[in-house]
Order: sequence, then C-alpha cells, then structure tokens
Amino acid sequence: MSAGTDAGRSAGSAAADLTRVTNVVLAGLGGQGVIKASDILADAALRAGFDVKKAEIHGMSQRGGSVTSDVRFGQKVLSPMVPAGEADFLVVLAPSEVEVTRPLLRPGGVLLAPDLVPEGQLPNKRSLNVALLGALSQYLDLPTEALLAAVRAALPERLHHVNEQAFELGQKLAAERPASR
Repeated sequence: MSAGTDAGRSAGSAAADLTRVTNVVLAGLGGQGVIKASDILADAALRAGFDVKKAEIHGMSQRGGSVTSDVRFGQKVLSPMVPAGEADFLVVLAPSEVEVTRPLLRPGGVLLAPDLVPEGQLPNKRSLNVALLGALSQYLDLPTEALLAAVRAALPERLHHVNEQAFELGQKLAAERPASR
C-alpha cells in the first residue's frame, strides 16, 4: 500500500479516496534520465486509469544542471506541481541532489536515493533511473505490468531487456532494504 492511499483511507470516506493524490518528485542532473523516468511513471499511471499531471524544472539548460520533475496522479489532479514539503516520494538519481531536494519530501515520505542501487549491480550504468522506478514500484498502487509497458513504450526495443533487468533489480533491492524517510 502506498503512502498516497493511506491518508485517503484513514479519513474513512470514499470521498477522501477520490481526492487523494500521490505526489512523486524525481530529481537529478541533466543527462541522468530524470525526465525519461518521469515520462515512464506518468505513462504507467495513465495506463492504470489515473488522472496524471506532470511538470519539470531544468536548472542549467545543459547536461549536468539540476533537473526535477513532478508527477502527480489520482482520481482527479488539479495542479502539476508538488508543493514544497508535500512529496510522498522523492526519487533522486544524483548523490549531490539528495540534500538539495530533501525539503520537498513530506514528513514520513519515502526517499529513494541513488545509493539504494549499487552501480556495479546495474546491467547498464545508464539504467539507474529505471532501477529506481523499480524500487518506487514497491510503494505505489500501480501494476508492475503498467510500469514495464511504459518502460518499453519509452525506450527503443534494443534497450528493453537491460531496462527490464534494471527495473527488477530495483524492485528486489527495495524489498530487501527499507527506503530512507
């Protein structure tokens, strides 16, 4: 069960479930695949039948600048931006961005940092973004098949196998090791 649905259910009404939105912020540096990962997550949420809004912020307009992307999904989403301090999940691809973006996470939210997935275990060093999506999938109410279909739709066929392996690795590691809060 995700943190996104806990709050709605604890309110004790069906109306609360309909208004609950899951807030995910992805962060890293240009060239790491932050935008690609947010595209995949948004596509998977759409495939699962949710209303989805997405926004991105690019620091420097070149490789290496700070990049964040907000993905919000639920029954009805009004704004694409996750308010500061309200992210249910923070997925960070660059160690240098962990502390910079931590204030975006709500109290009790889940931080998935890049050290969750050792680079040496990745089937391809450029698949960290998909591995962290695999880790994130352990916390979301999204079908794994919707996420994998979104991965396949976003990437060329020659990269499907290696990214499916990265996704499965992220799932396995998240199941073995609790994320930071």
